[in-house]
Amino acid sequence: MDLVTFSPRFPRPGETVVGSRFLTYAGGKGANQAVAAARMGARSTMVGRVGGDIFGPQLLDGLAAAGVDISGVGVNADESSGIAVISIDETAQNRITQVLGANATCGPDQAAAVKFGLPGAAALLLQLEVSIELSLEVAREARAQGVSVILDPGPVRPVPAELLSLCDVITPNETEAQALVDFPVTGPESAAKAAEVLLQQGVGTAVIKLGSQGAYFASHNSRGMVLPFQVDAVDSVAAGDAFNSTLAVSLAEGKSLEEAVIVACAAGGLSVTRTGAQDSIPERDLVEELVRSQRP
Repeated sequence: MDLVTFSPRFPRPGETVVGSRFLTYAGGKGANQAVAAARMGARSTMVGRVGGDIFGPQLLDGLAAAGVDISGVGVNADESSGIAVISIDETAQNRITQVLGANATCGPDQAAAVKFGLPGAAALLLQLEVSIELSLEVAREARAQGVSVILDPGPVRPVPAELLSLCDVITPNETEAQALVDFPVTGPESAAKAAEVLLQQGVGTAVIKLGSQGAYFASHNSRGMVLPFQVDAVDSVAAGDAFNSTLAVSLAEGKSLEEAVIVACAAGGLSVTRTGAQDSIPERDLVEELVRSQRP
C-alpha cells in the first residue's frame, strides 16, 4: 500500500515541510505491473504475498477488480503487507521508502505458483521486491520453458551476474542503471554506454527509462532513443510500471523493439498525468490514442 504526501519541496535533513495532501492507494511494483498488463488486454497473473493487516484485503480486492488473477497471492498473517512511504514535490518528482513486509517472505509456495503458471505465458515480469534467490529460481525455469524474462531492477539491490544473464529484457531507470554499471546515467549518451555494459554482461535487451527525457533501448540488433510524449505531469509514481508491462505486452504481440518502446513511453506518459499508482495506469485505448496523436 502506498502512503503518499504532496508538498512544494522535499524537506532537508532535520526539517519539517508542511504538505498539501495525503493519500493512500494500492501500489507495489509487481502489483502495478500486473494491473498494467491487464489494462493492456493481456491475461495477467500475480504471484506474491500480502500481510495480515488491513491493507491485505484491500490490495487483493483492487487486483481482482482490475482483472488480475490473484490465485497465486498468499497471505502471511504474521507480517505487514508491503508498504511504500512516498513524497511528491511540486515538480511531480518522488522519493520513496519501501518496507517489503510479506513480500520478503515469499518462498517455495510462490516459486511453485510461478512455475505452474509459466506454460502458455509470453513473459515473466520480475522486480526486486522479493528475494534474489526466488527471482533466480523462477527465471531459470522461465528460460528453460522459453518464456521471456523481463526484469525491473528496483528497488536498488545487488543483482548477481547469473540473473542478468537470464534477462531477455532489463528496464532500469537512471538510478537503477547507475547502480548496475557503477557510473552516473543522466541522459541518452550515458544511457547508451550503460546499455552497452549491460549487453556485455549477458542481458538480451536493455531499455533505460530516462523519465522526462524518454527512453533509450539497445539490443544486439538495434538501438535508439525514443523521445517522450508531451503530457502535463502530476505524479510520476508507477510510470515505470506502466512502461514495463506495456513494453512486455507489445513485445509479446510481435511489435519491434522500437515500436514497443514507443508504446511503453506513451503508457508511462499517461500515467504521470494522474495521481495514484494502480489508479494512474491507463487503459489500452488511451495509450493507442496518444501514440496516434503524437507519432503520426
